[in-house]
Amino acid sequence: MAALFGNLFAGTAPSNLGVQAGKLAPCPESPNCVNSEAKDAAHLIAPIAYEGDANAAMARLVQVIARQPGAKLVTQRGDYLYATFQTPLIGFVDDVEFLADPVQHVFDVRSASRLGHSDFGVNRKRIEAVRAAFVETR
Repeated sequence: MAALFGNLFAGTAPSNLGVQAGKLAPCPESPNCVNSEAKDAAHLIAPIAYEGDANAAMARLVQVIARQPGAKLVTQRGDYLYATFQTPLIGFVDDVEFLADPVQHVFDVRSASRLGHSDFGVNRKRIEAVRAAFVETR
């Protein structure tokens, strides 16, 4: 379903996406972001654990993301996955990133809204939904 307002509320992808110095970008001060590497409780979310080979786990994660409502896979290379999620009615876009840590067997995650201040917990709920769907694929 296309957003009722098209791309009017999509915003622009931030310039700090991607892996820098082996980490995902920190969250801004606004409460519309979660990050498994955050230092503060308001933004902190647990990484997504996986078992076995990181490449196989990434392939499963790609399938899980592709089935999520409003998801669009943007970049997937090796240990990094970037997707956007667009709300169906208004068309707000969130940027979601995953980075595999093969030593810890987790995907570090960052999910942030492009526009606005509060997201009413949408980013946190999304990551928890992805986590639950990922666990179901074992």
